[in-house]
Amino acid sequence: MQFVWQRAAALVVCASALSGCGGGGGGGGGGFLPLAAIPQLQQQQQQQQLAAPDEPIVESSSVSGLCTAPRTGIDPDTGAVFPDRSGSVDDEKRWVRGWIDETYLWFDEVPRSLRASDYATPVAWFSVLKTPQLTASGRAKDRFHFTQDTATYQSLSRGGVDVGYGIEWAFLSASAPRDIRVAYTEANSPAAQAGIVRGTRVLEVDGVDAVNGTDTARLNGGLSPVREGEAHSLRLRAPDGTERTLSLVAARVQRAPVLNVKTIGTPGGPVGYMQFNDHLATAEAALIAAVNQLQAAGIVDLVIDMRYNGGGLLDVASELSSMVSSGAVTTGAVFERLVFNSKNPFRLAPAQAIVPFHTTSRGFSTPVGQLLPRLGLSRVSVLTGPDTCSASESVINSLRGVGVTVNLIGGATCGKPYGFLPQDNCGTTYFSIQFQGVNNRGFGDYGDGFAPTCAVADDFDHALGDPAEARLATALSFLGTGVCPAPGSSKTAASLRKSEAHGTPYLVRSPIRESRLVLTPQ
Repeated sequence: MQFVWQRAAALVVCASALSGCGGGGGGGGGGFLPLAAIPQLQQQQQQQQLAAPDEPIVESSSVSGLCTAPRTGIDPDTGAVFPDRSGSVDDEKRWVRGWIDETYLWFDEVPRSLRASDYATPVAWFSVLKTPQLTASGRAKDRFHFTQDTATYQSLSRGGVDVGYGIEWAFLSASAPRDIRVAYTEANSPAAQAGIVRGTRVLEVDGVDAVNGTDTARLNGGLSPVREGEAHSLRLRAPDGTERTLSLVAARVQRAPVLNVKTIGTPGGPVGYMQFNDHLATAEAALIAAVNQLQAAGIVDLVIDMRYNGGGLLDVASELSSMVSSGAVTTGAVFERLVFNSKNPFRLAPAQAIVPFHTTSRGFSTPVGQLLPRLGLSRVSVLTGPDTCSASESVINSLRGVGVTVNLIGGATCGKPYGFLPQDNCGTTYFSIQFQGVNNRGFGDYGDGFAPTCAVADDFDHALGDPAEARLATALSFLGTGVCPAPGSSKTAASLRKSEAHGTPYLVRSPIRESRLVLTPQ
């Protein structure tokens, strides 16, 4: 593409994992508004919000790089000197408002009564500059607005490097009595070296009861360290019931986006399996290696485990989709078309807004231009849940858009057909929805997520990739019989947690990892 893309998208999670996510003001009763009253309330809110004149909006380019604390040195994303100059908080807030007005997908739904002077920082000002509208199910239409320190963002998105124990926490219940489990661990991480396995439950953090304790600040601090070398004490209960107390020290952890690539023998022939956790730049090489391995094994079907994949690079999603399918269905087809606001803020010709099904590598982590291997499958099974988001949903939607059968086994996906072209200004990267992605058939309306073909609860009693794990076992069975488990079966729809059934995530991770990113390879 001629347009120089930057980054995109993410699902917002609670800033504090163990405290509630605010959903806006309400009456003292704390009850839910009847759905029938929502359209009328929205109309009243819009009239009130649009009644007051807005402060003047300037072109973002006129105040870009005017910073209260200008950076010096070289920007690793561009290879050029940082463009920062001396400016003020008001300059930074003016840039935010101008950039939102120019590029936000729903710029005309942003309340006009808001005033920058009521917000102390550019980030606080940015946080309210979004649509107040709701989806058909009553969820916020824009649940994805967020910011990130630019240096931290660059480290994770390009290199897959994060600071922590190497544990992906699953909050099966974030309020007391809490149920906090290990979803999986990263290889060679502090957690893996300590022998911590999937399904392990947290009982205590730095002496605070993790199940019923009220000191959520200490709990959050111990579960999610932010500095390398930070140490915390955790009392854990393993799946076999044994308990132990460990001191874990946070380190720089290299995330492995693709794990557990294997072939499983079935009566219908060999079935491939891969655990795909992140659409990072490093995933490109890992996915190519995985497909080559499965192709050599002669698989007849494929199960992709994306239950914890929040998304990432859209080009990587396109590469994976091409490798799964055949040239007969993808040649000349659209993987995803990006629909922007009526201002066409990036001045794109129609062809420039199309992401094709890539047939060669993009150069993220393998040499550019290499022919991608093909499995040539007409169907694929995807293990899903409420943490399957954004670029992962693009894989599902775009394969369906060219006639590939995609069976979903697990829970409803998160519902994020939107993406960002995030923008750095003064050391903060701003993520604001700027496009909706639609497939080859023009479909992209899944703001409430994709429903599973077979509803199956997440199974923390078995390792991921174990053929006995509930979701994988169901996928294998469904491939052979075309029949979902009976509702009364264990780990099936009857035991789905409310969060899984309604697409509410239970992993707590950086919004960067819940993303739909478009990026120029370096």
